[in-house]
Amino acid sequence: MDLPPDDRTRSPRTGYTRAHWEAAADSLLAAVEPYATEDRALYHLPGEHVSWSGRLSDGLEGYARTLLMAAFRRDETALERYADGLAAGVAGVWPRIEDRGQPLVEAASIALALRLTRPQLWDRLDDGVRQRAAAWLGDALTAEAWPCNWELFPVTVGGFLQEAGHEAEASRKAIERGLERIEDWYVGGWYTDGDGRKYDYYNGWAMHLYPVLHAWLARDERLLDLYGGRLERHLSDYARLFGGDGAPLHQGRSLTYRFATTAPLWLGALTGRTPLPPGETRRLASGALKYFLERGAVDRNGLLTLGWHGPDETVLQGYSGPASPYWASKGFLGLLLPADHEVWTAREEPGPAERTDAVTAITAPNWLLQSTSSDGLVRLHNHGSEDVRYDPHYTRLAYSTATRPAPAHDNSVIVGDDPSRTDIVPLGVGEGWAASRHSVGDGVRVTSVVLARGAVEVRAHLVAGARPGTPVRVTGWAAQDGLRGELRPAAGLDADLTGVTGERPSLFVALARLTAEPEPTPLDELVSVRPDGADGILVRWSDGREVRARLTDGEGVGVIA
Repeated sequence: MDLPPDDRTRSPRTGYTRAHWEAAADSLLAAVEPYATEDRALYHLPGEHVSWSGRLSDGLEGYARTLLMAAFRRDETALERYADGLAAGVAGVWPRIEDRGQPLVEAASIALALRLTRPQLWDRLDDGVRQRAAAWLGDALTAEAWPCNWELFPVTVGGFLQEAGHEAEASRKAIERGLERIEDWYVGGWYTDGDGRKYDYYNGWAMHLYPVLHAWLARDERLLDLYGGRLERHLSDYARLFGGDGAPLHQGRSLTYRFATTAPLWLGALTGRTPLPPGETRRLASGALKYFLERGAVDRNGLLTLGWHGPDETVLQGYSGPASPYWASKGFLGLLLPADHEVWTAREEPGPAERTDAVTAITAPNWLLQSTSSDGLVRLHNHGSEDVRYDPHYTRLAYSTATRPAPAHDNSVIVGDDPSRTDIVPLGVGEGWAASRHSVGDGVRVTSVVLARGAVEVRAHLVAGARPGTPVRVTGWAAQDGLRGELRPAAGLDADLTGVTGERPSLFVALARLTAEPEPTPLDELVSVRPDGADGILVRWSDGREVRARLTDGEGVGVIA
């Protein structure tokens, strides 16, 4: 990808400016154009991977997601091509929008793009094309959505159709229905992606994005105060999910969308609902874009691959098609900001992971974030997010910006031969600690607490319900690429991190660390752990501070500093 020279005066940390974002968008748009069908209604990107929705739907996905990039870029030449494709698509090429079908997802991208570019695209279409397009999109207003972020796709379509004067009443109902639905999932700055506790990046690139954009585009100050206020609260946590090298946390599903993770950062600046200084917003966003562009996210043909760095099937789901990575288009939302906006003109400021060591409790998902400024690593201790359909990207005890879940079950408690972690129950999160309980197989319960300081972790697990003599093994970080992952026994475990259960609930404790420091201080000089009764531990940090933690099978966890 041909990018401008770095600007180290304005952007001392990434070198990236608005010109880099424009060049990246232009390059990605140019690369997909050869794969458009002759009528430009579908984009069939190369590769043998086909989603479970089929090739026709995948071709629509290619059109819709790259159109969204062209809309953020305000590229009138590209928009003319997409206008031709729209006319052909709604004339019978595109599949209908039906209940719980992938075209409902893509309809939202098309509607949002049309709403953002009305003077350049929609208003220049023949009336017949507009009528057919409105009719095709109109099916989204009544199509049944999956009970998750999909509920917001009819909202997005309805917002455009209402503004364009088509099906105003049906549009209003669709908007109200979808916005009402997500109320059930909102807790303290975060949404779960549907029922349960499915917390991940969908918060930023879907759950916050669509309501806030709708309110902003509709100039509805009441809704913008509501959803914008939630976004602002969310960004206080969200900014901490990026490593010093720009990497987002490797957790959750749809990771192949990559720098779509930057969308809520831009959205906060666009709407004025952000706690972040302008220079920090750009630093975090540009850092993520640069991280992926420098690590093989784009292949030799200029196309985004299905993967994380390069191609990687371990981050895909059944709905992932050849064009799925182009939801990364959402990352170009910042181009809606004018070139003289302070987010583009301010000098870059360091992100949270670069400024200082921090251990931060995130209450809604019951996460503990642990970051170290010496190496820029961010670690997420997961004691509340679960979606077993997408294991291992939800169910591990910890994730980071520099590691990925390993097939050998990193960051797990393996009881007998069973590494599963289901029915996660959050037991609280506080200053320097987080706790949860989960099930393993039939009748086995594991109560866990992590205490963290600097890069050091104390992990304690109380195993109950297992037959006496059942082996228990704990695992730590799957470190590679210059990282150092440590796991040492502290109580109930032998040198190979294995112990056995007794007649009563049994406690197993280990010290852990993930670091990129070449010569870190030995763990035993930073923390010591000793038993405190049958089900408790006393942790002493190197500065003399002591923390007591008590684990019980029925009542939860008590932590006293």
